[in-house]
Amino acid sequence: MGFPCVGILRIVAGRIVNVTIDCRSPSQLIRFWAAVLDYDVQHDEDLYGALTDPTGGSPRLRFQVVPEEKVVKNRVHLDVAVPDRDAEIERLVELGGIRLRDVEENGDAWTVLQDPEGNEFCVFET
Repeated sequence: MGFPCVGILRIVAGRIVNVTIDCRSPSQLIRFWAAVLDYDVQHDEDLYGALTDPTGGSPRLRFQVVPEEKVVKNRVHLDVAVPDRDAEIERLVELGGIRLRDVEENGDAWTVLQDPEGNEFCVFET
């Protein structure tokens, strides 16, 4: 059974507006991720920070202080698409990222890195 429709009615599904990352130092991660994604800094405070996509095409990234350290692998991570994976990985490592491993699976290839607080993310070549 569906919902009854009256005239033209469209039920809009939710959409992702923020991706929030727990961290110890929002300012450190804001600088890192702003450089990785070329995002604009919206807020940069001691307990909270946010970055926005200048094109408006992607969700905002939020960073919030939590008391505990990261202990295990992320359950959610960001995938970053770039035109030149090797050059971008070199740049990300210079920014403070840590290269963990290269992966090839089902004809796709990517590199797993960590941001300065150990949050894992992947870099794919477009």
